[in-house]
Amino acid sequence: MKMLYYGGTIHTMEENGQAEALLVENGVIAAVGDYERLHARAKDAAEINLDGRVLLPAFIDAHSHFSGAAYAMLQAPLGETVNFSEIEDALTRFIANNHIPDGQWVVGKGYDQNALAEQQHPTREVLDRVSARHPIMLVHQSGHMGVFNTLALELLGVTPDTPAPEGGAIGKETGQLTGYMEENAFLQYQQKVPAPDLADLLDACRRAQQLYASYGIATVQEGMMPESLVGLYQALLAHRLLELDVIAYPGVDVLDDICDAFPEAVRRYDRHFKLGGCKMFLDGSPQGRTAWMRAPYQDAADGYCGYPTMTDEALRQALTTAYRSGMQPLAHCNGDAAAAQYLAAIAAAEKKRSDFRDLRPVMIHAQLLARDQMDEVARLGVIPSFFIAHIHQWGDVHIRNFGMERASRISAAGSALARGIPFTFHQDTPVLPPDMLHTIWCAVQRETKDGVTLGADERIPVKDALRAVTVNAARQYFEEARKGSLRPGKTADLVLLDADPLTVSADKLRDIRVLETVKAGETVFRA
Repeated sequence: MKMLYYGGTIHTMEENGQAEALLVENGVIAAVGDYERLHARAKDAAEINLDGRVLLPAFIDAHSHFSGAAYAMLQAPLGETVNFSEIEDALTRFIANNHIPDGQWVVGKGYDQNALAEQQHPTREVLDRVSARHPIMLVHQSGHMGVFNTLALELLGVTPDTPAPEGGAIGKETGQLTGYMEENAFLQYQQKVPAPDLADLLDACRRAQQLYASYGIATVQEGMMPESLVGLYQALLAHRLLELDVIAYPGVDVLDDICDAFPEAVRRYDRHFKLGGCKMFLDGSPQGRTAWMRAPYQDAADGYCGYPTMTDEALRQALTTAYRSGMQPLAHCNGDAAAAQYLAAIAAAEKKRSDFRDLRPVMIHAQLLARDQMDEVARLGVIPSFFIAHIHQWGDVHIRNFGMERASRISAAGSALARGIPFTFHQDTPVLPPDMLHTIWCAVQRETKDGVTLGADERIPVKDALRAVTVNAARQYFEEARKGSLRPGKTADLVLLDADPLTVSADKLRDIRVLETVKAGETVFRA
């Protein structure tokens, strides 16, 4: 099948910048250039008049949790709640509206203690008021912490004497469990919560793909794949339910087992699924005050700097495993101390193996990656993937946690750009919706919810923000020959917008609408 796009603005994201027309044949870009020449070449093509609208390469998700987005479709949404009472009401309605029987787990997703009137996490007593007959788990918006009710703690076997794993915490007051857990402790027990029915989960995966596609995204990441997801992905592949490309990163401890489960997907696509590398966590979240910092948090009288979640030796072993497997390492680093640990471990690996940089190690989030660390990032070929939407979502919280000077350096894309460091952007979905145009607005404007400009000198031009979610993101995945720009031979992954991000005023960037998303020549979303 041939399609000829014309009649609008086509941004190729190549050096030639724009084109009059784009010819697609069998899901691949066949030609880009002058309309008359392409029209003469393919008179049998279906012509698609853009009618003045804007065509770009489809956006590429540099980091998120695809299965998490699917699970969120089956969970009580708590992102808009402003106090404990609203959390209770939302959970109660969810149980009633979904006719959830006694004994079945209930999960609420997206609360943020920073947005609650109480300015603290709920407790198990709050959740016990919702139900003593349903085990309940709340997942914080960051995904790094959460709360369990009493029945859930009992079913999980957690008692006041249960020790917290290294790099995690189990909340206790006067020797009693509060229900709160963070980092490795929360992740450990979260994975023990039973999964939803497979049929419901497969349908949720279908809806999650529509969510990503509605924001112009054609390539998605499974940012931390445990063994518990093997069955889900086997079912998705068996039923050919993936329309978007999904690139998965197992934890280092299960890397070999998951590669054995999907031998045809190791560093190559099998029915839109690929194992791209391995993932490790080095710290927590800045808004939760668990990111590992070199200097104390604001007003931390005890000198509290957050904490690491991996030892130096464990990290070195993880990078050795990645290298031996030829798998790209991704490390979650929010604080500058975590960034320092990662950079030091990569530098040590490079001394032993000069080609280690060929794995293109990625620093996920890189929130507090400091300017004095940028030269080492450049030298080692590390790709920072900034969670730059933090500026708007939690920028005011960061000012309270770090003070204005340090908060202004959050997601220092301007400093990276000045040093020629290729970087990408992401939303860590389901933490935030996969809204690439809002993210581009964040990078260009750097404005908090309260209207504070957070680091004007770290603002970047729109074109460079677009490159972060197209050209650079394709390179992060070793897919620059197939994706990220519009040139002959590349996959026809396209996004159609109702306005031109390169000509609208900066404050209007987040108002641009995605009209259509095309994956390999096939429309997967239309507004």
